[in-house]
Amino acid sequence: MRIVLTGGGTGGHIYPALAVGKQVRQEIPETSLLYIGTTRGLESRIVPAENIPFEAVDITGFKRKLSIDNIKTVIRFLKAVNRSKQLLRSFKPDAVVGTGGYVCGPVVYAAAKLGIPTLIHEQNVIPGLTNKFLSRYAETVAVSFESSADHFGGKHVLYTGNPCASQVVQADRSKGFSSLGLAEDRKIVLIVGGSRGAKAVNEAVFQMLPKLSGLPEAQFVFVTGESYYEQAKQRISGGDIPPNLQVLPYIHNMAQVLAASSLVVSRSGASSLAEITALGIPSILIPSPNVTNNHQEPNARSLEVAGAAEMVLERELNGDDLFRRITSIVTSPQRLASMREAALTLGKPESANLIVTELKRMGGRN
Repeated sequence: MRIVLTGGGTGGHIYPALAVGKQVRQEIPETSLLYIGTTRGLESRIVPAENIPFEAVDITGFKRKLSIDNIKTVIRFLKAVNRSKQLLRSFKPDAVVGTGGYVCGPVVYAAAKLGIPTLIHEQNVIPGLTNKFLSRYAETVAVSFESSADHFGGKHVLYTGNPCASQVVQADRSKGFSSLGLAEDRKIVLIVGGSRGAKAVNEAVFQMLPKLSGLPEAQFVFVTGESYYEQAKQRISGGDIPPNLQVLPYIHNMAQVLAASSLVVSRSGASSLAEITALGIPSILIPSPNVTNNHQEPNARSLEVAGAAEMVLERELNGDDLFRRITSIVTSPQRLASMREAALTLGKPESANLIVTELKRMGGRN
């Protein structure tokens, strides 16, 4: 089978595409993959490291207000469509998968115009502009949240969940504990503000520091983000360091550490929530207010409504309230169990398989 993957800009668009690529290679080992992205996005560095052939088109996003730059973007789009058609004619894919980001626009549009089956995947509850546009041309729309289907009326919509969930469920929790030097009976409270960290989340942790030793049954693993790590070390070293606190700039084996965690405090990006729910981890979610369409808040609210998480808006975040919430959950076995069950009902560990099954149908492979 020959599959083109496209999606870019941020990890939230790239990693779902890579998860689909891994799954299709597992199911059909002779599969050939091609990833089409941009040189501006993270995909230009992440994808080649996964030994997937990478090609680039030149495209930028539209401004949300009238701008002369939008005229230039239209010209870039048309050129990118022509470049995409060249790449597609050369590679001859059975199907094209788009996972969001503006690079998907010309690639999926070009595929549709060439009569190549296309599938787009929407990670968030509220669809992005690119996927709303592409839904007119895509053969199948796959969604991470069941409620997203209403935004794609009349299309062939599949509730697949997020394919990132399919990789994390294979993680070895024992290795997560051992990588942190912890016994497997410890309750890990993992606090992470995303791959780059989050200043507001870090500040709340600093405010909590004097209280942490008062919750000895919990082991706090605080991931600052690499850019904030030195500052965090200075802030924390200025006082008594709680014995149940570990401070790290980044976690490379995040899936394993997640599998070992009893509670996660994090942002509410779609891929993170897919991993949390697939593993059935209770969470306290702090949506980032600095994302397009504020899409992290509806993501978080969907888990809160289901009883799998508590949501705290960043403007209401402070150390005292966060510590109270953590304590309330960690010290209640019943609460941990009920939140875990609720999270598992939302998890779709079979997500990548569902998408690959659809690709086989679309590509005429049974």
